[in-house]
Amino acid sequence: MLGRRDPQHFLFSAANLPHRVPDDSFYGRMAAVSDVLFKDEHLQEMYDPTNGRPSLPPSILSGVLLLQFHDDVSDEEAVQRLQFDLRWQVALNLPTDYPAFDPTSLGNFRGRLAEYGQERYAFDRFVAVGRVAGFIPDRVTLLTDTTRTKGAGAVQDTYTLLRKCMRKLLKQLGYAAAGPRRGLAPETERLLVRYLEQDRKAKIDWSDPTQRAAQLQMLFQDAEAVLDLAAEHADEAEVRATGWLLVKILGDDIERDEHGNPRIANGTATDRIISITDPEMRHGHKSKAQRFDGFKVAVTTEQTSELIIDIQDIPAAGSDGRELLPTIARVEQHAGVSVEQVIGDGAYGSGAHRAACAEQQVDLLAPVMQPPDPTVDKSAFQIDLEQRTATCPQGHTVAGKPGPGAQGQPTLHFTFPRPTCEACPLFMRCVRSKVAGRSVSTHPFEVHLRDARLRQQTDEFKERYRLRSAVERKQAELVQHGIRQTRYLGHDKRQLQRLWTAAVVNLKRLFRLCKMRNQDLRQLLTDPDQPPVRAAPA
Repeated sequence: MLGRRDPQHFLFSAANLPHRVPDDSFYGRMAAVSDVLFKDEHLQEMYDPTNGRPSLPPSILSGVLLLQFHDDVSDEEAVQRLQFDLRWQVALNLPTDYPAFDPTSLGNFRGRLAEYGQERYAFDRFVAVGRVAGFIPDRVTLLTDTTRTKGAGAVQDTYTLLRKCMRKLLKQLGYAAAGPRRGLAPETERLLVRYLEQDRKAKIDWSDPTQRAAQLQMLFQDAEAVLDLAAEHADEAEVRATGWLLVKILGDDIERDEHGNPRIANGTATDRIISITDPEMRHGHKSKAQRFDGFKVAVTTEQTSELIIDIQDIPAAGSDGRELLPTIARVEQHAGVSVEQVIGDGAYGSGAHRAACAEQQVDLLAPVMQPPDPTVDKSAFQIDLEQRTATCPQGHTVAGKPGPGAQGQPTLHFTFPRPTCEACPLFMRCVRSKVAGRSVSTHPFEVHLRDARLRQQTDEFKERYRLRSAVERKQAELVQHGIRQTRYLGHDKRQLQRLWTAAVVNLKRLFRLCKMRNQDLRQLLTDPDQPPVRAAPA
């Protein structure tokens, strides 16, 4: 049953007592709007209207969550601060003797938010306030970028991955109990003892390649035996998922040598599993030199207000740009605005993205990657798509031949005569072939990329592109509130952490905007014209 906050102001409310919490601090400003910041009725659909004991008021729990992500503390520490930290008591306008609750109540509340599609509750509420106040216009320019985050699971090597995955699979098959183990063959019983009872790193000399190879051989054979045991339970979803995980580890991390023996594979698979604790974690790169293990967070701000208008947990591997079109769709759906321009780095500037944005009448402002040798790069060739000709930097022109291209788009292929290229002073820099002259092919989205290269040289592009630094400042602010350390396992819980941390940053920004523009945030939070908070689509 929904528990409601008592509207009565208590004599011993922390805000009524002498205190030294500054009025212009986050806690002091939150205190001024604490009774209207969140409303119990906003989340009443999460509770049975007639059955059960009254819950902890969701308005108070929402406030505690907000402060928890602001101060970047655990559930246990959050409850302790609610009891003993005057700043929290002032911010929530609670009495100094407010009774504590069990820290698990916060975990249950987060789970309930995710279950009922309300993980966006605080984030969407503050964006809606920004819309009502006029801080966010009807047509917006988005500034977007990604930042790395560390996963909540332990990063494990191949030996540990195989051992832990086999243990997990055997438990799911029920072999941790004594009953299913009766009557098993001796070799199967030894297998169960090794991974269910002992389950420890092998006591070998790990600096000895021979001993490592023997250990890998044993793990490989045991993994095949465990998969054979699991084959009889392939209809169970949980067993099937863990069995797939074990097969993937074997396929990604192990290869056969010339004698057919297993060995650690050379290189790293693109989608390699790195943790059994959190199988969704991946290796990621923000640059060639900067590698991390975990996830990425795509952060998108609105240019004029600098409010975060979208934040999304995404896989660590792969290009940042893949999130561009989904971001535009989410912003238009949840914020009720039209996107007219997006400013991002080179990862967003692919030809396919430019074509898709042009079709949606969205101006994509992103740089095109600069070639290492611009003098002989394809961009130095004058390509006439209408005449189907290409002219090299030295003025030689050839006709193109149509050919198949990626994504079903036609392309043109141009090949210059070898003798002409050999007589050119740029020959050694320009031609890579041993027998033919220089060849050039058009991109499936050549027109969009050509226009982008020309635009990139203009002062207007350089001036607008400087605006992108604003989203980097927001990322730095999110990092101050703990966004770099993932707290929870599972995409829904990770996304909730991203959204509520962004809600903290947005509330701080709303405090500043209202002060600068002399607007009353309290009135905005109670404005009857404010659109209702929308639940995430199922």
